[in-house]
Amino acid sequence: MKSKFLKFAGLSLAMSVAAYASAADLKVGFVTSLSGPGSSIGIPYAKGIQAAFAYQAAVGGRTIQLIQLDDASDPSTAARNARKLVDDEKVDVLIGTSGVPGSMAIAAVARESKTPMLAVTPLTLVGDDSAWTVTTAQPVSLMIAAVAESMKRSGVKTVGYIGFSDSWGDLVYDGLLKSVEPAGIKVLNNERYARTDASVTGQMIKLVSARPEAVMTGGSGTPGALPYLALTERGFRGPIYGTHALINADFVRVAGASAQGLLAPTGPVIVAEQLPASHPSKKIALDFRAAYERVHKAPTTDGFSAYAFDAWLVLLNAAGRVAPKMEPGSPPYRAALRDAVLSTKELAVTHGVLNFKPGTPYGADERARVMVKLDKGQWKLVP
Repeated sequence: MKSKFLKFAGLSLAMSVAAYASAADLKVGFVTSLSGPGSSIGIPYAKGIQAAFAYQAAVGGRTIQLIQLDDASDPSTAARNARKLVDDEKVDVLIGTSGVPGSMAIAAVARESKTPMLAVTPLTLVGDDSAWTVTTAQPVSLMIAAVAESMKRSGVKTVGYIGFSDSWGDLVYDGLLKSVEPAGIKVLNNERYARTDASVTGQMIKLVSARPEAVMTGGSGTPGALPYLALTERGFRGPIYGTHALINADFVRVAGASAQGLLAPTGPVIVAEQLPASHPSKKIALDFRAAYERVHKAPTTDGFSAYAFDAWLVLLNAAGRVAPKMEPGSPPYRAALRDAVLSTKELAVTHGVLNFKPGTPYGADERARVMVKLDKGQWKLVP
């Protein structure tokens, strides 16, 4: 059953099929960054959820209610929002949010409240810490390994690094070190900057002075463009690399010509039309694009909205396997939903194929990545 009523309240969004609302409805709490420095990513996540809701708003004979809150790009607000959704709204599952720090904060609430969480960003959770949380994002190590392979093929021997001064920057840097060492590539720098910084001149002077053959960045969204602009100002002409966190229309717009030739790993949805017919993600990726365009009257140009759509697909798949007699809104239902999520097998999504299991939040494998090159503002599949 598709949604017939949309209700907006400030920066919050509540979606439900109001005429059929009942205690048996499945309630979803979604947290994202509609404001603040993470909004260039958070808004696409919100658009992806809206497309997902329009794609399918019921499962197993139950209507889905969706409640969305803005965390303003602040991890503490993300945690408060998650607590409000769990305690006040009695949601059955949490989805979010736009950055790794905020997602980790929500994951802590999910664990404490025993509420399943579907994250849309990479997470550093292991063992019991991941007992209630999975993510539709690829492991950073999986994506950075593709970058290292590309560098090796190109004969790169030294690389400079600049990334965010937070957990995302740490994830990328650590992944880079582990991936390039077996390939005989040396990382010369570890420069950092805050998401809110307006300049990286000082860091770039030190980076370029080390004379790396290539540069790798660990930023995301619009703030991720800053190093590329600075590299152009310093006259750097070597290969430039990034991560899937840069696959964003605002990044492309702000970086402009400075990001020409940028190589990055990403999910297959970004180049869905360029994929072979045999690729497991091609059909659902094209279905996502169609749903997105119906809702937003414009094509999708980012990878983030698709991560949110994939979280919805995981929810639909898991909820459809929970016993019909289980009533949403109760601890037993949430536990059963969590167990169903963790038993997800070979689920084709826009960013690859997911197989979850206890002990790790990740379910993606090599089918979840492709290498792309930015050419005149368009992402092109690298064979």
